[in-house]
Amino acid sequence: MKKVRGKYLWLAVLLLAVLALSGVDVQAQGKKKVIQLSGIVLGEDSVSGIPGVHVYVPKAGRGTTTNRVGYFSMPTLVGDEIVISAIGYEKQYYRIPDTDKENLTILIELVSDTTFLETVEIMPFPTEEIFKEAVLALNLPVREDVNNENLNDELLALMLQTTPMDASMNHRYYIDNWVQYQGDKFGPRPNPLLNPFNWARFFKSLKNKN
Repeated sequence: MKKVRGKYLWLAVLLLAVLALSGVDVQAQGKKKVIQLSGIVLGEDSVSGIPGVHVYVPKAGRGTTTNRVGYFSMPTLVGDEIVISAIGYEKQYYRIPDTDKENLTILIELVSDTTFLETVEIMPFPTEEIFKEAVLALNLPVREDVNNENLNDELLALMLQTTPMDASMNHRYYIDNWVQYQGDKFGPRPNPLLNPFNWARFFKSLKNKN
């Protein structure tokens, strides 16, 4: 009986030891090491950095973007899968390795995402002369309900005088008045009829016409 009890005692001690070690491993796995990831994202020329590139961890929902020279820096965890994406470039993936370092610097080179479109025939005519003949042969509908009396010069001039100004014309009118006010606030506006140079240009223009 003593041997059986001793055997069960050793099994219980061994089981407790295994559970304790597994608990330490689970706790160690639950607390992943934080690594500061930094890097530069370059283009195909391997010289110029690409600004505005998204560097993020999809599962964790965190990330950052590169600055104007293509540099980025963000905290990550061991095992995180980093996605590097930008418009016009193919996505790149990087997994954070288990390392003893607290800082990690990488260099990423993006490749252009070239999309080849199908050939589109803009003008299905072999020559320009055939195209002109096809255009001249079109039977365009002619509207007979248009009143030509509404297109006379006097009516159009009256519409031009009585039609109210739209938003762009109101803006132009306001700007012109503001500019005129800026010029008049320092003194009275000069009368062009009192300017002798204007009269000289006027008489000169009359002589040139004769």
